[in-house]
Parts: sequence; C-alpha cells; structure tokens
Amino acid sequence: MELMIAAGKAVPRLQLEHGLAVDRVYTGSFMTSLDMAGFSITLMKADPAILRRLDAATKAPYWPVGVGGNRPPAKIPVPLPPSHLTKNDERVGNNLSRFDDLKSYSNIKTLSRPQQFSEEGRVLEVAIQAAAAAVINLRDSLNEWDSKAGDGDCGSTMFRGATAILEDMKKYYPLNDATETVYEMGSSIRRVMGGTRADALEAAIAAVSKYGGARAGYRTLLDALIPASLVLKERLTAGDDPADAFVLASEAALAGAESTKLMQAQVTF
Repeated sequence: MELMIAAGKAVPRLQLEHGLAVDRVYTGSFMTSLDMAGFSITLMKADPAILRRLDAATKAPYWPVGVGGNRPPAKIPVPLPPSHLTKNDERVGNNLSRFDDLKSYSNIKTLSRPQQFSEEGRVLEVAIQAAAAAVINLRDSLNEWDSKAGDGDCGSTMFRGATAILEDMKKYYPLNDATETVYEMGSSIRRVMGGTRADALEAAIAAVSKYGGARAGYRTLLDALIPASLVLKERLTAGDDPADAFVLASEAALAGAESTKLMQAQVTF
C-alpha cells in the first residue's frame, strides 16, 4: 500500500513539475534492502519497441502487471465543479485558498434564479416543489422505519435536504436549465445532509486496529486516520459544512502523520 501511495504522488509530479509523459507505471519490490527506511523511483526512457517488450506475456511469477500512465503531461489546475462555486462565494473562496491546485481557478460562473421562466422552467419548479414537499411530509414515517434497522434519523436527514432545496431554489437555481439545476440541487444536499462517511471511517479504523493490533501512538497509518476521524465526526455532528469538515479532518490527518516522526514503530502491517 505504501508503495502505491508513493507511486500515486510521484507520477503527477513527473507530469506537472517536470513535463514528462508517463506511459507505464510498475510498482513493487524490484530493488530491496534488509533495512531500508524509504523507497526508490527508477525512470526509463522508452520507445514503442521497449513498451511492446514490457507488455509482452511472461511466465515470470513476480513480474508485475504494468499500469498505463496518463501520458500527456499537463499543467492545468483541477477546478471545482461549477455547482460547488455558486451559492456562497465567501465559503468557497476560503476552501479554495487551502488548496494550491485550485488557486488559479478563475471566471467562476454564478448561477441565479431566472427573471423569466421558460415552459420547461415552470414545470421543473413545480416538480421540485412537489417532490420536496412529499419528502418533508414523510419525515416522521421515514424516521420510524429507519429506527427499526438503523439509527432513526433518515427522515430528519432527508428533511434537511428537501428544505435546503426549497430555500436555495428561491435564489440560486437556474430553472430554465435542467442540467445546471440538478447540479445545484446536489450542492444543496451535500451542504446540509452530511452522511455516513464519519461512521464508515470510524468502523474501518476499528477493523484495522482489531485485526492488525495497532493503536494510536504505534507509528502506523492509524496515527493519521484516528485524529481525522475524530475531527470529521465532531464537525459533522456540530452541523458544519461537509466540505469544511473534510478540510479540518485532512489537517488533523496531516498533523497526526507528522507526529509519527518522533514515534517508535510498534507493529507492522
């Protein structure tokens, strides 16, 4: 897993910072050491003939399967989708400032409710209102059903999403454009509904700890995941925007990872 993480970091750097075209990526123990605290990266200039040989069938049991690289080098920052960038410019701006790859994103498109409606826009608004109202009216029933097999909050969660859709539709949805409207509905839902991400991460950590024997302070992956999980659950429970909660969780994970520099390894995976 650690080698895959290293390869995943190395390939974009080769492309973005050095302008190299990556055709194949091989990850594995090609050159080993009995006591090596690190990894090595080997680059090879390849032509079509070499690539054919690398891709040729072999019976060598330990020769890895090559993964095709994203060949064309690019220096294009990855933008957030427009639906993340429309309703609260200040919140989005704060999030963008924390990611270097997004700093140069510009010309953000602002969407708004149309002044005049097309026939399709009027139909879409009525349909959204009817669907949201139905979900709102089912809140108690959904909670009751969910309590029989879950934590009993399905109706309340859906209620928050439907209410946010109705509220945002008054100002932000470009109802004459069905595609953009659906994107905006997704943005509204993501903002208020949260989800089971924190619980899933917490369960995953518990499983890793159970079967691997690691705990906080053992200088393992858990030293990054545990603080991230705690912060994520705390912020989502407090009602924070999921995007902000994930940013804070990632910062906690980074701090946890940095703390392992002073730890003594206790177990290995």
